[in-house]
Amino acid sequence: MACLFGKSAEGDDEEAVLKLPNGKEHRIKVLKPTSGEDLFLDIRDLHRLTGYFTFDPGFTCTGSCLSAITFIDGPKGICLYRGYPVPELVEHAQALEVAHLLLVGEKATKEEYKSFKREIQKSMLVHEKVKAMFANFTINAHPMAIMVAVTGALSCIFSELDPFDEAHRWLACTRLIAKVPVLACMAYKTSIGQPLMYPRADLSYAENFLYMMFATPMEEYKVNPVAAKAINAFMILHMDHEQNASTSTVRIAGSSQANPYACIAAGVASLWGPAHGGANEAVITMLEQIGTRENVGKFIADVKAKKEGVRLMGFGHRVYKNYDPRAKVMKGLVAQVLKELGVDDPLLGVAQELEKAALSDDYFVQRKLYPNVDYYSGIMLRAIGIPTSMFTVMFAMSRTVGWVSQWNEMVAEGQMRIGRPRQLYVGPQERTWKPEDMSEEKSPSQTVVNFAPRRSSSFSKRVPDVSTR
Repeated sequence: MACLFGKSAEGDDEEAVLKLPNGKEHRIKVLKPTSGEDLFLDIRDLHRLTGYFTFDPGFTCTGSCLSAITFIDGPKGICLYRGYPVPELVEHAQALEVAHLLLVGEKATKEEYKSFKREIQKSMLVHEKVKAMFANFTINAHPMAIMVAVTGALSCIFSELDPFDEAHRWLACTRLIAKVPVLACMAYKTSIGQPLMYPRADLSYAENFLYMMFATPMEEYKVNPVAAKAINAFMILHMDHEQNASTSTVRIAGSSQANPYACIAAGVASLWGPAHGGANEAVITMLEQIGTRENVGKFIADVKAKKEGVRLMGFGHRVYKNYDPRAKVMKGLVAQVLKELGVDDPLLGVAQELEKAALSDDYFVQRKLYPNVDYYSGIMLRAIGIPTSMFTVMFAMSRTVGWVSQWNEMVAEGQMRIGRPRQLYVGPQERTWKPEDMSEEKSPSQTVVNFAPRRSSSFSKRVPDVSTR
């Protein structure tokens, strides 16, 4: 099987010619994005015309949709929201300005921004029925478990939504952007047994989050402007990142025309995993295990030797093969926050020493392992006073903006073909079920049951060979 590239017979469009094992040829149109050098093979008619499928575990080589929201150039370390560099937005924009940009596609005018802020503030109050759910969670419930439940529960309150109605979609998006930070703070307060705090109309988006997280009815709480600036930056940095696992989950859930609140709950569940949204928590755990700068050398050696239980967390990325541009912003931000808040966190020194050691070691350089955004974000959140159990919730709160933007784009642009990946079957061939006598024998009233390990699957990683002759 071979694939050749050239010009199509109709014009200047490029196409690939796929030579199949049976000697036939299949012409595939080559698609070009508006930014970047990646090329895509349009294989939508591949099976219909040839009988072949593609095999792509993790969909790492598959473009699942068209999107105009976020652009990433991994080799060059570029990340753009609607064409604007993310570091530039962190420096100059407010979180709600960026939320409007992602949702609408263009920078808001002064009047549009004022109207959008008012709309978000009006939607911040959580329905009392949803609020009552928090009383039923145990005090040691993980905040992410609570977030999955209460976000999905919004679909009970707002069940009338028609995803094909533009006004309904806008309402769903603004409600989620407004309510998820409130739900996040309620989840935290529930986990530590403190009373829930309501948002205030006189505070900004980031300030309201800090107020609801740390204020109590006992005394007046004044939001630290340094902490508010850090939270604003954190939110912008994490709002969207192309078709990652959780965003793809939201799109696939939405492709079945599911309630948008249920779709976002699915995204929260997907984000929960340590390989995705829980990565910054894993970095903190790693740095605590290293302990001091002096132990960095041994840790690096253990990583290279692939010692069991030793992993370098916060380095490398599925997309970036260069320094994550978000990580550069976060690195500078964490140093600034610690200095202005007067926090002396020894883990920052360990992190800086580990980064220096890894980036000067050929083992990591050859593998293009650079710090990602999760590497320093946990240290910054710790300095503000946010516990590690809330790190992934913070991520979900920020990423909700991207999720609703992606969901809205998918529905609005008519990309509603239901997600239905194919599989390469590696199980047993067809066989006959022979009935057995499964009647239970009489046994003594007291029987000791020994539980032995059981085989859970007939799965085999071995893929059948396909002859190419």
